Amino acid sequence: MTGTVTIKDLVAAEVRRHAEDLATVLVDCVEGGASVSFMLPFDMEQARKYWRGLEQAVADGRAHVYAALQGEILGGTVQLWLDTPDNQRHRGDIRKLLVHRSVRRLGLATRLMLHAETEARRLGLSLLTLDTVTASPAEKLYETLGWHKVGVIPRFALWPDGRFCDATFLYKEIG
Repeated sequence: MTGTVTIKDLVAAEVRRHAEDLATVLVDCVEGGASVSFMLPFDMEQARKYWRGLEQAVADGRAHVYAALQGEILGGTVQLWLDTPDNQRHRGDIRKLLVHRSVRRLGLATRLMLHAETEARRLGLSLLTLDTVTASPAEKLYETLGWHKVGVIPRFALWPDGRFCDATFLYKEIG
């Protein structure tokens, strides 16, 4: 991805249209060791199933999917979830910041996060939350972008190979 990269809000039909590329990014991240809810072995069919399920959440307005695209090449994605209880409609959850290993360190994760924050503000949100693997490059990225650490829960999740990993919870006030 050396040319112009755009960050796009994918509507449900575009999630379906880009499902193969989204699945490729997800499989690459899981195979690369990312703790993003899936366990090894993890294949393209499992990834496609995940994105097909997410398509309905996008259609219902419960989630937004943002993609980093160079033309039709998809290199990364992040999600903004809005499916909160009535007394939490002011906040959203950031989930699954995924960048294919072949295009990391080009600023895609930063651009995706900044876009998600901008869109969250546009949607009237004032607070975002997320969790990430403790001491990961992602945690450092979030702190660089102004996110605040709430705390760490030990053994919160598993690495794809089955080992436990700690999770750091963060928030950012955006409005």
